Amino acid sequence: MTEHIKIFDTTLRDGEQSPGASMNTAEKLRLATQLESLGVDTLEAGFPAASDGDFEAVSEIAKKLKRTEVAALSRTSVGDIDRAWGAIQHAARPKIHTFIATSDIHLEYKLKMSRDAVVQEAINAVSYAKTLTNEVEFSAEDGSRSDRDFLCKIFEAVIEAGATVVNLPDTVGYAIPTEFSEMVKYIKTHTPNIDRATLSVHCHNDLGLATANTLAAIDAGARQAEVTINGIGERAGNTSLEEVVMATHTRPNWFSLDTRIKTEMIYPTSRLVSMITGIIVQPNKAIVGANAFAHEAGIHQDGMLKNPMTYEIMSPETIGLSKNKLVLGKHSGRHALHTHLKEMGYDLSDAELNKVFRQFKDLADKKKHVVDEDLEALVTEEILRTQEVVFELEYMHVTSGTTVLPMASIQLTINGRSVKGAGYGNGPVDSAFNTIAKLTGTSSELLRFSVSALTGGTDAQGEVTVRLRDNGLVALGRGSDPDIITASAKAYINGLNRIEFLKENPVKHAQSV
Repeated sequence: MTEHIKIFDTTLRDGEQSPGASMNTAEKLRLATQLESLGVDTLEAGFPAASDGDFEAVSEIAKKLKRTEVAALSRTSVGDIDRAWGAIQHAARPKIHTFIATSDIHLEYKLKMSRDAVVQEAINAVSYAKTLTNEVEFSAEDGSRSDRDFLCKIFEAVIEAGATVVNLPDTVGYAIPTEFSEMVKYIKTHTPNIDRATLSVHCHNDLGLATANTLAAIDAGARQAEVTINGIGERAGNTSLEEVVMATHTRPNWFSLDTRIKTEMIYPTSRLVSMITGIIVQPNKAIVGANAFAHEAGIHQDGMLKNPMTYEIMSPETIGLSKNKLVLGKHSGRHALHTHLKEMGYDLSDAELNKVFRQFKDLADKKKHVVDEDLEALVTEEILRTQEVVFELEYMHVTSGTTVLPMASIQLTINGRSVKGAGYGNGPVDSAFNTIAKLTGTSSELLRFSVSALTGGTDAQGEVTVRLRDNGLVALGRGSDPDIITASAKAYINGLNRIEFLKENPVKHAQSV
């Protein structure tokens, strides 16, 4: 009989701790709905004690999801646990996830607590959380650098107190697969009541070993993997959901495990996360990268023509990469667009559909064919980014060339008030950014500017991503348009709006588990 591996997705919590990757409530709700459709067992919706905005987002997600377990992170304080419960109490399946550090370096320098005091703190936290909900997870922060016998002691204690999941995190990405596998085996062997809880692992990718460590732990007996879509997360990121799932799916002869993930929804979910966060997936990223199913070498191409399995261990369709895409154009009607968007996973209201349809018609007049990537960009910009809009582009005219001084004339709406002006720069993009900064009265530092095409062809929409910093706040901005200068202006304005949102909703992240 195939054994089940639980997938605990923390894209909305640990993934959001990627620099500049903060999401608003509408974006989190859309992603949470997608993750439930994907089939994750548990969705960690956020850290409610971090901010009012995070509390609101977790609360809205808890109310909306019907099948997926919704977890909220908390430290071991009563205040944090109460805040977590307040956010998830209306969930169909609520879970409190509490944590405290267990490594000697954290105990000495961060917590300034003895081992016995930490054990008692963990017991108290789990016992209290258990009075609020049946499902309680306990994480031993920096577990991979903790004493094995101490881990067994604290896990035994919290299981006795009511923990249903105990999590062994490789918080700083320090572990090596063989070492991590042996640690999992040791815990399973030396924790007397381990059979009364699920052993979970949560790995970071500082040495590029997050997926390898997670799979090694699963092979050694762990039965929950904590992951993020595209492997996003602070520093080098987290274990990638798509890599763990497709490894077990592709190698059933080795793992004999079932994740219950609908693999054909992996690629659309990956795209959605990239569109919302503005974090571009590297082309050579396993499973979901643009080159993951590309074959350029002649020998490879010859083998592929004879039998795809010669150089592909999984088919593109398995992860939702269809070779036969419905192409829409300027003659396509509202019903055809609505039907196709529903097939893509976007169930829009009439008002939302009307807004997207107008933009779709405008785009269809500019390019011959509108494909899925174009529609994703429209939905992301027109629906998911409707909250917290302070600045909005109304009009832009740019002149540039080898014999003229680049200049931009721009009209913006700022909090409902129309303003316009002009400015110069070293090129069309620099001119546009300088003018926008002057009109908005902002002085953000541009940390990154990247351009890519959503599809092939000279009429493809350009996708621009910027990273801005303003008084210590970092935000990503994203914009798309067939005109790359317009896409750049949209991205810059989107980044400024996100910074304004962060100013109004300051977030204090939990230490990474």
